[in-house]
Amino acid sequence: MAHETATGELPQLVLVVGVAGSGKSTVGRLLAKRLGWAYRDGDEFHSDADRAKMAAGHALTDTDRGPWLEAIGDWMDRAIAAHRQAVVTCSALKRDYRDKLLAGRPEVLLVYLHGSRELLGSRLAGRHDHFFPADMLGSQLADLQEPEADEHAVTVEIDQPPEAIVTAVLSLMRRESASGKQPAGPATGQAAHTVVRDGPSTSLSPTGAQWQLTLGEQSAVVVQLGGALRDYTVNGRPLLDGFSADSAITGGRGQLLAPWPNRVGGGRYRSGGQDLQLPLTEPEKNNAIHGLLRWNLWNLLARTTDAVRVGTTLCPQPGYPFLLEVCAEYRLGPEGLETAVFATNSGTAPAPYGVGQHPYLTVGTDLVDTALLTVPARYLLRTDDQGLPIRKEPVDGTVYDFRTARAIGELRLDTAFTGLDRDPGGRAVVRLAHPSGLRGVDLWLGEGTRYVQVYTGDTLAELERWRRGVAVEAMSCPADAFRSGTDLTLLEAGATHVLRWGLSPWGTL
Repeated sequence: MAHETATGELPQLVLVVGVAGSGKSTVGRLLAKRLGWAYRDGDEFHSDADRAKMAAGHALTDTDRGPWLEAIGDWMDRAIAAHRQAVVTCSALKRDYRDKLLAGRPEVLLVYLHGSRELLGSRLAGRHDHFFPADMLGSQLADLQEPEADEHAVTVEIDQPPEAIVTAVLSLMRRESASGKQPAGPATGQAAHTVVRDGPSTSLSPTGAQWQLTLGEQSAVVVQLGGALRDYTVNGRPLLDGFSADSAITGGRGQLLAPWPNRVGGGRYRSGGQDLQLPLTEPEKNNAIHGLLRWNLWNLLARTTDAVRVGTTLCPQPGYPFLLEVCAEYRLGPEGLETAVFATNSGTAPAPYGVGQHPYLTVGTDLVDTALLTVPARYLLRTDDQGLPIRKEPVDGTVYDFRTARAIGELRLDTAFTGLDRDPGGRAVVRLAHPSGLRGVDLWLGEGTRYVQVYTGDTLAELERWRRGVAVEAMSCPADAFRSGTDLTLLEAGATHVLRWGLSPWGTL
């Protein structure tokens, strides 16, 4: 397997911790293999006496563990001194144990593997070649002190395949290095990455679990239903016309749209020599709309205080006989909220694919009429009565030319734009500003985005929500791409597509 590469400076050492049965050894080896680093298992540092004691069903004491932790620490010091990058695993159940391994070693990133008691027990029950008996899990859980905020750990759920766990760990490591943050042990005093120790919210909600992200004055909420973005607030001011925790999703608010955004006319298309028929989810217009994953419950893959990764599997089904693994990452950073949507074709046949996301922006005006809109696009798509594109036209000289900021007024928008003008970093920026021009929010369109749909909500089912926010939808392809083939991605077996977009607040918020 080719070694992973990443921009920025990765930690020199990764310490993977968790109770017996959490998969430390498997994950640690896979992570080291993916990175091309050295690997050591903490169990290798136990004395023969320790092994015999545990095999006999007796838990180790703090006195027993002292020399063991010292031996691991000595090995870590030698690796650091030799500038050798490595992964090491160790149960390190108590805070004091982790402090011994992390103090004075700021080069080390702590990764905590979290799982339920039931899952851990089932894994241990099936393990017959290890000196640690399954019936000692209770003593481990009794000793366990999960990582605290100042340990700057990342936590990953273990209820997924080992390769997926490693992918989640690598993703969080890359995000840290790309943001310029350095992993820190408790002795550094650096307020960097903090761990969230709880799992999904257990409170009942029409949209499932609610995962809140925080960073300084920023707050965002991602929900389990469809992996949707429910809320984004800065300094107490909402920048999304979203929905509450006790409400259902309407109007596509914050939803991820895959494996196609917008519409497929008649739901009929042809792929790989097959004539296929999708469910007509917009029957009034005889269309299949917004993909197949909006109403699936997505799984939590990894979470920290300022980031979350959720995912789901799109299994072969009538109308879409392809197998995709789809995940979305949300992260708060100094510039705002960044979103990345990944889709990997896990099947054997090329899969037609498109993706988008459907947030509604607000700058606090009662209606969007007075808000100032900028859309850096040279073309719009004219549509028929089904909402399907019929031709591309220049915006020049039309009421749809928003290349210079101006008030939306009474214009009804449900319009796709393309020919996006981008900055040197490759981003196109759609801006919604307060009428004062002193504050607002930018929605930037990055990798994988070729189109943006702007919608003022004039046809929503709830009259009270009309024109309360502006939907600005990043899209990889236009409506009806499954039939027209326009900018449609044909995702080969094993290939991955990425869509990146984000929100950047500005001005006096």
